[in-house]
Amino acid sequence: MKFGDFATAEAEGAVLAHSIRLSDGSLAKGHVLDRADLDRLAAANIVHVTAAKIEPDDLMENEAATRLARAIAPDHLTFSEAATGRVNVHSAVDGLFVANRAAVDRLNSVDPAITLACLADHVPVRHGDMVATFKIIPLAVSGEKVAAGADILQQTTVFEVKPFKPHAVSLVATELPSLKTSVMDKTARILSQRLQLAGSTLEREERVAHRAPDVAEAIGKALQAADQSSKLVIVFGASAVIDAGDVIPEAIRLAGGQVIQVGMPVDPGNLLVLGRVGDVHVVGAPGCARSPKENGFDWVLDRILAGEKPTPQEISGMGVGGLLMEIQSRPRPRDIAVKPQAQISVAVVLLAAGKARRMGEGGPHKLLAEFDGIPLVRRSAMTALAGVGSAVVAVTGHRHGEIVQALAGLAIERVHNPDYVSGMASSLVAGISAPVAQRADGVLVMLADMPGVTSDDLKTLIAAFRKANGQAIVRAVSRGKRGNPVILPRAVFDAVMRLEGDVGARHIIETAGLPVIDVDIGDAAHLDVDTPDAVIAAGGILKG
Repeated sequence: MKFGDFATAEAEGAVLAHSIRLSDGSLAKGHVLDRADLDRLAAANIVHVTAAKIEPDDLMENEAATRLARAIAPDHLTFSEAATGRVNVHSAVDGLFVANRAAVDRLNSVDPAITLACLADHVPVRHGDMVATFKIIPLAVSGEKVAAGADILQQTTVFEVKPFKPHAVSLVATELPSLKTSVMDKTARILSQRLQLAGSTLEREERVAHRAPDVAEAIGKALQAADQSSKLVIVFGASAVIDAGDVIPEAIRLAGGQVIQVGMPVDPGNLLVLGRVGDVHVVGAPGCARSPKENGFDWVLDRILAGEKPTPQEISGMGVGGLLMEIQSRPRPRDIAVKPQAQISVAVVLLAAGKARRMGEGGPHKLLAEFDGIPLVRRSAMTALAGVGSAVVAVTGHRHGEIVQALAGLAIERVHNPDYVSGMASSLVAGISAPVAQRADGVLVMLADMPGVTSDDLKTLIAAFRKANGQAIVRAVSRGKRGNPVILPRAVFDAVMRLEGDVGARHIIETAGLPVIDVDIGDAAHLDVDTPDAVIAAGGILKG
């Protein structure tokens, strides 16, 4: 390719490097000049143009990017159409993104005109996440160079997404007088949430004395249990592991297994133990894994759930990048192409699980109060359906049976949160875990006790979310004061899944690094009915 300034009279077949505005229209960047274009330019007294003349072996930018993308095995990946020399690659599954750094570097060394950028090696991704992008820098590139790049991509797995495989997980927890039962309960709950992200389930838990023989016996029971999915055993010790002969590694040996690694160069997460009994991995979790914050346990767990068998060398090689910072999850790299607004999907998570403590002990349930003869929870669900047309998840908890009965006949998905007493976070996690929510670009979190919110309000919020290409948090406000509902984009789903306690998503909204769009819907943004007086003042009739 020859690039530079060319006399207009000699520029037929050249590709414009910059757009040119004319009195009768414009010629866009990348436009191939023909004789008629040259006449228009001459009439406008433009005697030189900055352009590229294509050599016989050259490939135009879009064709070059497409050929590189087609050289990648399409398993578990989707590819965008080439535009401005770029093809974006997305994950087609929930899984683990794996990159071969040496191969990526080799491709990027073929020619500076050919670039591949991708996520870091071994990071979890969700369905639809962008994982890599091919970009051709100039308007055209040597076909020979593209062929050399494609050859690298075909001969080596440069990157891939390994889908998470469902596992049946057994938890063995050891007890000491110093360890509170509430801490053990929390540990099981957080582990279950971690597993949900990868499609696995916590099937059972056994609590035993902090002694190697007792732990070994519990591991043996877990291995003998009848499970449909692949097995995984996770051991949480009441006391930290300080030696390769300590309780957990010794228990793995007593159970007939081998200890693969004790300790890892990731902080937090140093005190992890990895072993295997037959084909089943046994992980001694570090104490920091009792918290939902990212730690070395997540790194090893993700690999196992994606079907990998971590080796001592792989674990020992985790030190670079192994000093983890406690920050909220950031959005995945932004896709350059704007998604058509009509294709940006929103699901509603209707929170209807709370105990309604302010209604009084044994008093009427606010969500069963009738407004215009309709129970409030049903009215809210109908509003949600009218606002989005489909994809509504109602999360139930307190007085589950009566709430479900009030919702009977509506085309919504119902999810029961057995842990509703722990607070709002568990209901958010339950709702966003629902498949219909996981498939959406955003989730509109709606409180079921807000009778003033209308379907038009929801449509206005969703329109703002779609206008932002699904890349912003949208929040209902009234006279500048934040309220509800709120739309959370896919980029923060993982952060929401790690919430716990009686908290909502406010901290995530404030720290996610995403734009926050406030939409004023009037007093409805603040009108919730938490007391009998509030129900009556809002026009409701107490029932149930």
